[in-house]
Amino acid sequence: PVIPCVVSQWSVWSGCAEPCKTTYRVRRRHIIQEPRNGGEACPALEERAGCVEYWTREGTECKQSLIPALITTGGFGKARKKRAAADGNERAGYCVEFQLVAITPGCLHSHHSYTHWMRYLREGHTVCVECQHPALDSRSLHCYGDGSGSKKNQLLHWQAVGNPRCKGTWKRIRQLDTCSCPSVHSFLFI
Repeated sequence: PVIPCVVSQWSVWSGCAEPCKTTYRVRRRHIIQEPRNGGEACPALEERAGCVEYWTREGTECKQSLIPALITTGGFGKARKKRAAADGNERAGYCVEFQLVAITPGCLHSHHSYTHWMRYLREGHTVCVECQHPALDSRSLHCYGDGSGSKKNQLLHWQAVGNPRCKGTWKRIRQLDTCSCPSVHSFLFI
């Protein structure tokens, strides 16, 4: 008889491969039954996802200027807020306005539906990035990459989640305690 490949459930995600830089985490599964007699081949056994660890292995905070801010579309926050409110972990957040200075061409070549928002990024535009739970760090009460403590007009780095070729620099304009970001230029810290 034809016997398809059977694989286990995914393992839990590993920690980030390296602290204090944009890197990846891994999850794996293993083969339970090899395919036989022309059975369906085995699917991928490893997946990687982008991640950033903001604390060194010794437990000290990484230097902010070394780490780009990880951002995603503001639309992702609506589902995230509902989940956080449901489990009672909602904390008050804030927004930060930035002026986009440089953007890599990789932002325009976003072919997946979940990366179309990157096409709205334009040099010179002001964007609004929301800091909310769970990105809001409970120790420091800020989001990493928000530019707090940066000098005026200092170029800070950002990277889009879902497309490692979409990144750039921006300057922090101001922090807002209440968020009223326009939908097209609204983003979230991850």
